[in-house]
Amino acid sequence: MTEAEPAFGIYIHWPFCQSKCPYCDFNSHVAEHIDQAAWRSAYLAELDHYAKETSARTVSSLFFGGGTPSLMPPKTAQAIIETVRSRWKTAENLEITAEANPSSSDIATFEGLAEAGVNRLSLGVQSFNDAALKFLGRAHDSGQAVAAITKAKQIFPRMSFDLIYGLPGQSEAAWADELKAALSLAGEHLSVYQLTIEPGTEFHRQRIAAAEPNLGAGLFEMTRDILEKAGLAAYEISNHARKGAECRHNMVYWRGEDYVGIGPGAHGRISRPSGDNFGTETTLAWRAPAAWLGQVQKSGNGLHKRQNISLSERRDELILMGLRLAEGVSADRFQRQTGAALTDSVNEGALEALIGENYLICDADGIRASEAGLLRLDAVLAHLLSGAPELR
Repeated sequence: MTEAEPAFGIYIHWPFCQSKCPYCDFNSHVAEHIDQAAWRSAYLAELDHYAKETSARTVSSLFFGGGTPSLMPPKTAQAIIETVRSRWKTAENLEITAEANPSSSDIATFEGLAEAGVNRLSLGVQSFNDAALKFLGRAHDSGQAVAAITKAKQIFPRMSFDLIYGLPGQSEAAWADELKAALSLAGEHLSVYQLTIEPGTEFHRQRIAAAEPNLGAGLFEMTRDILEKAGLAAYEISNHARKGAECRHNMVYWRGEDYVGIGPGAHGRISRPSGDNFGTETTLAWRAPAAWLGQVQKSGNGLHKRQNISLSERRDELILMGLRLAEGVSADRFQRQTGAALTDSVNEGALEALIGENYLICDADGIRASEAGLLRLDAVLAHLLSGAPELR
């Protein structure tokens, strides 16, 4: 997509999993029975609802997330993909991603998902160490992980998988071995996340401790160095890809572009820039699967909240998300999205100080974090946005 026609994504949330992982704080649920026909109808109804106001947009990416979307029947995925193509214009190179796990049941659905139209698979591998997989509550072992990656590479034009590091007691040597195993199997994209203990998770209830901050920082730097030397440079804090293989859907989020969120708990963002009006609305669907389904069956959509966000909130979001990217926050894109100059929209004194301390880089393209700045991004953002001028 071009700046004249910004990227536009559609996210489909499938909330069901076979089991709940102890580190997971996503909106995922274990259900004994799923009325597949009712869920398929609900997804299509909500797509119709949002198509009425956004059908002029060109869809650049469609993402099935969860939960475990590979538990969705392929016929449901196919119906969703066909509905998207019939209700919106779609990009010639439309990216259609589905998340999956490396269990045998998931592997059995790969061909069905590909036949439905999925052209990119994202596998939740998390580790190639069986002890680590058991600790993380995963239902697969390392052998299944390797089998799933091998099968996915045979079926899908594009494939990625996730890893988690910073487990209690994990050493730099052990993590280096994991990365070596990953690189022997990786294709064009690899996502690598540091374990965080989120409130409400089983790990939080058990008071599991993540890696000590200095060790975590060391593992972060080592990861970036090893993967960059292997040709998988970081284009976002936790995501690495060969040039041109970035996840286009996630770039929609990080660049602050618009997207429609379908399914329980799904978020969306719809902007209506016109003249001097840079209005943006966010949408939030009912989180509980039964509540969402009932709402869609009653009114044709699962909307729980829809609200305007101020230009100052929009500014903060664009900078918070954009500085996660290697490219940083684009000055031109920020101007288009807010009507304001990027450097006029941050704390000027903080920006100068952060540049002087080599935490930020500012040039005609925009503002981006240095390697040192990425290690301290939360603190950098707090300084940059503190006392920033109001956007009106």
